[in-house]
Amino acid sequence: MKIRIHPSSSSRGFSLVELLITLAIIGILASIAYPGYQNHVRKTNRTEGQNTLLEILARQQNYFSRNMTYTADLTDLGYATDPLTTAGGLYEITAGACGDGIATCVELTATAQGRQTTDGDLTIDSTGRKTGKW
Repeated sequence: MKIRIHPSSSSRGFSLVELLITLAIIGILASIAYPGYQNHVRKTNRTEGQNTLLEILARQQNYFSRNMTYTADLTDLGYATDPLTTAGGLYEITAGACGDGIATCVELTATAQGRQTTDGDLTIDSTGRKTGKW
């Protein structure tokens, strides 16, 4: 008597256990990758504040060369508002005298807003001193 072996119809597809293992692996990889992605986005958004600070500092230097003093009012530099909100709305920038109160030194502060607040504030002054995550 000959016995014929036919492929069973249950050998196609994935079993529930295989599917759950695959989903668990995807979940683990996502939990590792997502915080790194968020950190990258925060760093990328930081450039918005840095670039705006450097632009304002250049205008402050120009203002100083004409007036022999800096200004704490950003509208004097041609901006529509004071404080100035960056284009993406992630930073609010203000100007003021340096900590020593000398009028020949200006300090610009970019205060983080919204989703960027976890990254912290940025400051730069006319002497080139920077604080925050540059």
